Amino acid sequence: MKLKTFLLLVGACLAGTAVGAVPTPADFANRVPLEVAGKGPWYRLQLPIEVLFGARHGDLRDLRIFNAEGEALPYSLRTGAASEKRVRSEVQARIFPLRGASGSAAGDNLKIVRSTTGTILEITPNAPAQDKTQVLRGWLLETGSGDLPLDRLQLDWAADSDGFQRLRIEASDDLEHWRSLGEGQLARLDFNGQRIEQNDIALPGETARYQRLWWESPQQAAQLAGAVLSGSRNSTGPVPMLWSAPLAAKADAEGAFSWSLPLALPVERVRIPLERANTLAPVVLSGRRDGAVQWAPLARGVLYRLPGEGGEITQEELELPGGAVSQLRLQLDARGGGLGGSTANLSIGIRATEVVFLARGGEPYQLAVGSASATDGSLPLATLVPGFDPRRLSVMGDAHLKGALQPQASVTQSAPPNADGRWKRYGLWAVLLAGVVLLGLMALSLLRSSRPQN
Repeated sequence: MKLKTFLLLVGACLAGTAVGAVPTPADFANRVPLEVAGKGPWYRLQLPIEVLFGARHGDLRDLRIFNAEGEALPYSLRTGAASEKRVRSEVQARIFPLRGASGSAAGDNLKIVRSTTGTILEITPNAPAQDKTQVLRGWLLETGSGDLPLDRLQLDWAADSDGFQRLRIEASDDLEHWRSLGEGQLARLDFNGQRIEQNDIALPGETARYQRLWWESPQQAAQLAGAVLSGSRNSTGPVPMLWSAPLAAKADAEGAFSWSLPLALPVERVRIPLERANTLAPVVLSGRRDGAVQWAPLARGVLYRLPGEGGEITQEELELPGGAVSQLRLQLDARGGGLGGSTANLSIGIRATEVVFLARGGEPYQLAVGSASATDGSLPLATLVPGFDPRRLSVMGDAHLKGALQPQASVTQSAPPNADGRWKRYGLWAVLLAGVVLLGLMALSLLRSSRPQN
């Protein structure tokens, strides 16, 4: 009976330890209520940079969303990425008639004059033989720069009579080497006051600076008044960034400037405003984490603010690899004359982060950050939203902070977070070791009781 009682006590201790591991709002140093709008139960929250500055970990493993009952809600973190979209463009082609002797092969007796950039200046037929007449064989289209994948050709055309117009389409980038793009057909039919028209031709989506249209029956070749080529391409937008307020620098005896960040953060860009005109400064930006002695070079470049055509031109940003740093240092090449002042301000740019959470329970919901002992509690987005499709993001509700992060005195006045986390780990290991010893004693007791009595 004593052994059973001891087992129950140990079980209760283990259960208490497990319950104590569940995060509560009181475990976090900074909290702020949320306002939600739109259709739930999933909501999207764009995190301002103040939330990152209030966290204890740069990867936001110590972020949680709570409801009014203090329950932690399931959530997922989404890091901002460059947006991609399909952009459609049109090109008004320059058109040139292609004429040749009746009965000759396509392209015979043509003289093409181009500029040094490849733009067509003139297309003329060579002198015809006395017994042959010049006829319209087709048209040459100049598509511009030739870097747009073309998938549609629209022609403004006229013919002596209604009917079908069949033609071959060829493409080239140098007017010498041609490749086939297939065939196309135009149509215009009128009857009893009604009309059917076919003015568009589908193209395979290839790039080409020039296109050549050859009519199968030159005697029926249409007269073109215009040609519009169109296509689509992927357009990549900028990566969404969060920018901090300017941070004041500390100057050292060597003329370098340094900045200390609230915690180690994955900085991807820095911006250093130049206050004076006609400033040119070759620089080296280095970084390190807390406790490190050596500075590691992160970026080299030239900052400037100079006059240019149409106004002033500036370069005040440097791109970084994106590794976590807690300190930055800017060294100046003295030959450039410095930044034009005794100090410098720096803003850091961090890739934007979004929280998607599943709301349940009562409002108001609140965001909490600032726990050194918290572990990552985020779920993959496909787990949080079963059957997830990126298009579902646009119909989710929105959430935003209702005010600024509020430090909690009950947390900030307690023991340092690192020490608190260490004591929790020590206590857990002690309980686990006690359980192992207890199991050993149980096994020994069973072994003794099973021995035969003499």
